[in-house]
Amino acid sequence: VHGDILSVYFFSIIPLSFAVSTFAVPFFTQLTHTHTSNNAGPTVTQMADIEQLQKFVKAKWDSTIVPTLCDYIKIKNLSPAFDAEWESNGLLNEAAELLVSWVRTQDPDISIELLRDPGHTPLILVDIPAANMPADAPAAPTCLLYGHYDKQPPFTGWEEGLDPYVPKIVDGKLYGRGGADDGYAIFSAITAVLALREQKLPTGRCVVLIEGSEESGSRDLPYYLERLCSRIGVPAMVFCLDSGALEYDRLWATQSLRGNCVGELSIEMLTSGVHSGNSGIVPDSFRIARILLDRLEDCRTGEVILPELKCTIPEQVRESCKKAVDSCSVSDPASAFPFVEGARPVTADPVEQSLNRNWRAQLAVIGADGLPPPEQASFVIRPSTTLTLTCRLPPVVDSEVAAQAITKALVTDPPYGAHVSFKVQKRNRGWVAPVEAPWLTKAVAEASRAVYGVDSGRMGGGGSIPFMGMLLSMFPQAQFLVTGVLGPKSNAHGPNEFLHIPFAEKLTSCVALVLTAMATGHGVEQ
Repeated sequence: VHGDILSVYFFSIIPLSFAVSTFAVPFFTQLTHTHTSNNAGPTVTQMADIEQLQKFVKAKWDSTIVPTLCDYIKIKNLSPAFDAEWESNGLLNEAAELLVSWVRTQDPDISIELLRDPGHTPLILVDIPAANMPADAPAAPTCLLYGHYDKQPPFTGWEEGLDPYVPKIVDGKLYGRGGADDGYAIFSAITAVLALREQKLPTGRCVVLIEGSEESGSRDLPYYLERLCSRIGVPAMVFCLDSGALEYDRLWATQSLRGNCVGELSIEMLTSGVHSGNSGIVPDSFRIARILLDRLEDCRTGEVILPELKCTIPEQVRESCKKAVDSCSVSDPASAFPFVEGARPVTADPVEQSLNRNWRAQLAVIGADGLPPPEQASFVIRPSTTLTLTCRLPPVVDSEVAAQAITKALVTDPPYGAHVSFKVQKRNRGWVAPVEAPWLTKAVAEASRAVYGVDSGRMGGGGSIPFMGMLLSMFPQAQFLVTGVLGPKSNAHGPNEFLHIPFAEKLTSCVALVLTAMATGHGVEQ
């Protein structure tokens, strides 16, 4: 998940009746769905042997997936933004080859390619033809399943006995960098299809696309999508396996994601450092940085004050957040975060926490330069300060407009005539799910009840998945299901990242049931 350094998710439930234009205008439109199929046949959960499905999936996880994921965790295949030598060291290619080899051992007839175009990160493309379709069925629909294999840096603060590149299983959790974000995705997608074939259940065409630059803003994905567009075709459904869960108790569907703007703020005040006894004459560059940051946010509340970075939150979203909080088994959502003793969240109101996380802009400093480590600090006024900023954006805010507003606010009329620059490194728009078809709503709910024993949940996400905005623009008529394994304390991007194995196994079974729902008459628009 392209997101914060400490990316533990907190979600709110968002109703399914929202749609947003691909131009991300700040309002929503209620759409009337045109699904007219009255298929009265058995549901997918009646067609499938749920117990056998789960046994098949668990056996696959135990025998081959977990061991291969352990090998994958050992590879230091950082995303290109964090590894300038990625082309020469071959680590991304090594990780991709490991995943491709696993797929080929599962079914030699599966068509799989590892694309290695010069200057672009390797991309895995799997094309599985439809199977076991009813004789009277219309043309088999295509589902595009998405994940990524590149990783965030290891970060610091891993607990004793844990290491980002040494896989370790503790209480059903597989610790290590990239297992949950998002190495598991290809295993889940392929195993779901194999589980359906084992029971000879209908399966539409499945195209599995696993990229290697998601954590760098999916910089190579537009290139590959353009190259592969004719081969992919027009998917009836997009299935993204790079999101999360509010709890490990059901199938969760993400209904919105925030956008992001990342940039480097540089303040130069001197050509070289001078004795700190000259303070009072020479302004400190860090103080200037504080003044500039106050142009973006209220430091007392954390509220981002630029109007271009705000949106009107629909009242229905607020109501849904309250319902989600009231129904959640966790009385204090902030308890999922590793606060030091005595520290507290921005607000104690869990509804406001959810709105802050999912529908409001938030600023964070995620990197700094020009500051020596404490043990090397001397009595010197430093010549410059550089800060890396990330500003999460509401799902419907235009990231280009936001980036321009941030830049203007920071560089206009700099204090004390300092040389100030702001270089936008990457940006992406947020995403709001299109109106969900009745068949998909039903399939998701039935799959969750059949596998987890409870209804499915709907949520908003505080992070970003650049791919989703691209696909929504390319395939505006497709259905979208965004889900994943990043639940409480799984800590993608931060220390102690883990994959909750039992939850991932159940999620894989749910993926299978939704896929076969798409393949049957339940998933066909008439």
